[in-house]
Amino acid sequence: MRRRTAFGVEGKYRMLKGISKLIGPDLLMALHQMGHGDEIVLADAHFPGHSLAPKVLRADGIPVAALLDAILPLFELDSYAPPLLMMRAVEGDTLDPGVEADCMRVLNKHLTHAPQPVRLERYAFYDRAKGAFAIVITGETRKYGNLLLKKGVTPVA
Repeated sequence: MRRRTAFGVEGKYRMLKGISKLIGPDLLMALHQMGHGDEIVLADAHFPGHSLAPKVLRADGIPVAALLDAILPLFELDSYAPPLLMMRAVEGDTLDPGVEADCMRVLNKHLTHAPQPVRLERYAFYDRAKGAFAIVITGETRKYGNLLLKKGVTPVA
């Protein structure tokens, strides 16, 4: 028999219904506080987030696509501007095509008309990240595993 504790039922990790265990309280609060047009960066483990912006959250050990999958049921993408940006490879370097493929698989799972990502030059992406509402450093270790999401208007039920 499981006993109740102050944090729920002993042995279970469900605190709220419908919210993935991959979304910690700080990320949930950031997603809630964001308004239309605000942006959030899901960054790879190599991203210089702490030197770019004051609001950096950690999602260590979680691949970017897994975190995206957890966020999309809670997050409306912008329909007035490109809602999905990724970093373009530096000249002479190559992208890992699996990063975009994994993200697109997640987007297609949640959206009927998933937008294709717009690629930004590395320093343009960094400049955009400086103005983001938050940067989430994930456990993604593949190169160019950075994704910027622009929040849209959440539909009223």
